[in-house]
Amino acid sequence: MELPENPNKDNNGYESAEKIILRWDSTASEEAREKMIFETDRHEADLYLHAVDEIQRSLSNASISNNTNAAAAVAVDDQSKVNSTIQIAMARLEDEFRNILMTHSSALEADSLFDPSSSSFSASSHHELEEDDSVSNEDSSHNDLLRLQFQHCESSDSSTFRSTSSIREVDLMPIEAICDLHAIATRMISSGYLRECIQVYGSVRKSAIDSSFRKLGIEKLSIGDIQRLEWEALESKIRRWIRAAKVCVRILFASERKLCEQIFESVGTDIDDACFMETVKGPAIQLFNFPEAISISRRSPEKLFKILDLHDALMDLLPDIEAVFDSKSSESIRVQAAEILSRLAEAARGILSEFESAILREPSRVPVPGGTIHPLTRYVMNYISLISDYKQTLIELIMSKPSTGLRYSGDQSTPDMEFAELEGKTPLALHLIWIIVVLQFNLEGKSKHYRDASLAHLFIMNNVHYIVQKVKGSPELREMIGDDYLRKLTGKFRQAATSYQRATWVSVLYCLRDEGLHVSGSFSSGVSKSALRERFKTFNAMFEEVHRTQATWLIPDTQLREELRISISEKLIPAYRSFLGRFRSHIESGKHPENYIKYSVEDLETAVLDFFEGYPISHQHLRRRSQ
Repeated sequence: MELPENPNKDNNGYESAEKIILRWDSTASEEAREKMIFETDRHEADLYLHAVDEIQRSLSNASISNNTNAAAAVAVDDQSKVNSTIQIAMARLEDEFRNILMTHSSALEADSLFDPSSSSFSASSHHELEEDDSVSNEDSSHNDLLRLQFQHCESSDSSTFRSTSSIREVDLMPIEAICDLHAIATRMISSGYLRECIQVYGSVRKSAIDSSFRKLGIEKLSIGDIQRLEWEALESKIRRWIRAAKVCVRILFASERKLCEQIFESVGTDIDDACFMETVKGPAIQLFNFPEAISISRRSPEKLFKILDLHDALMDLLPDIEAVFDSKSSESIRVQAAEILSRLAEAARGILSEFESAILREPSRVPVPGGTIHPLTRYVMNYISLISDYKQTLIELIMSKPSTGLRYSGDQSTPDMEFAELEGKTPLALHLIWIIVVLQFNLEGKSKHYRDASLAHLFIMNNVHYIVQKVKGSPELREMIGDDYLRKLTGKFRQAATSYQRATWVSVLYCLRDEGLHVSGSFSSGVSKSALRERFKTFNAMFEEVHRTQATWLIPDTQLREELRISISEKLIPAYRSFLGRFRSHIESGKHPENYIKYSVEDLETAVLDFFEGYPISHQHLRRRSQ
């Protein structure tokens, strides 16, 4: 507040000022200890400030006098008396400064949620909240952390929702308190009490920030503490940190800076910045310790997406961090944030590389029952589908091709990939294709653990088909993989289907040939009934075995299962119908024809429908249908 000049210019000015100072000496008066000057009427506070000004003038005049010949006329005890008075005044002002700060320092109100009907609740803010809430329903107790409203100290202001998409400075104290603090700080600093002023200010405001941190769910954890936590616990903490960091940088720290500038304006060079750093440096380091610990923690595939979330959040915050911490004294905060961002980027690159190696080394040798989709295939394809969701970030982070190609030429334990066929693709797209190449290489190795070659082909068909469907199901992934490579994958699973049919049905259909059934090698000399009976018996046995076995095999995709059944029927049914038409009469004219012609064409058509359902069907079940 602007104070009028003290009109009392006579020699009694110092004595009057000294009386006021001593009256409020808390070491000498019970009343002075119990009351605070700035909590009484305004007039008393103004009188005290005038008194301090008068004492400071007396101290200054005494210093000037001591530099002249008149110094000899100034008694030493008078100088000591002035010094003592100013010390009492500064001690009192320090208490008043602390009291005003404590009275008006409170944490932000994270518990009082926004009022959707309030005009301050904008559509864009609502969209921002919906986006953050959709991240996880498991952490609902902290989903309100973006709906931040500060309880304004000024009585004329009401609590309003504040968006955290950009810097939003709020008034942390009423203007009257700020003016009083400015008046006190000016006098303390001019009297040489800068250090005490900064310490009091930093101590009280830091406590308020600590309280706000607790409400935001920011815990006091060391880097070691964070790295010892289980990843499942860290995931929820990462979500919470991202939301809280927006509030801290854009509202809390920005508003603290504004408050420092208001209180210490025109007091001295860089004093406001010194107070700001005294207040927020510790909390800022505490805030950024969390992503720093994550960035240097042990790498594993499940961490990639949360690390990318942290990276994106910090990248988004970096311009605001640089704006809030723009002074030379706060350079360490800017540097720390930039270094963490760089380490998060490097961690993401490292995890992707290690993920590729982990797929190659995945050691499971036990074949999955029924040749169905291997858990590794599901995991990898779901993983790279998620990677495609982070396309924009990863395109910027992934700058080099996969470590493959000529480097592994001739190495039978590692697949190769010809980059020339994929010219023009981004390094990220090449990494995704390489992951699929490595996955297929691993699956080929796993298929060799099946004793039945037909099942091995079915296994490859199922898994490559799943890969194709996952690529087709993600527009982002399909765009990066490209239709050319997708056609190559499609051709591979169709080739596996063809190989399955050859391995299974060539020998079965071989029973339905005419060769070997005619007597004396002449077509017109007749049919050997014994050879024909043996042929029917062999066909029946082989078909029953295929039916019994392959009913337990599984093709999870309904359309693929139906397509393969149709393809089998198109080969099997016409061949059996023709064979039965040519030779049925030779069997039926003999004894016990039912022992040889066990199945009608319709029986086989129905039996094919049992294939690839994934559960056993008995031989008796097949016979009952024919009966």
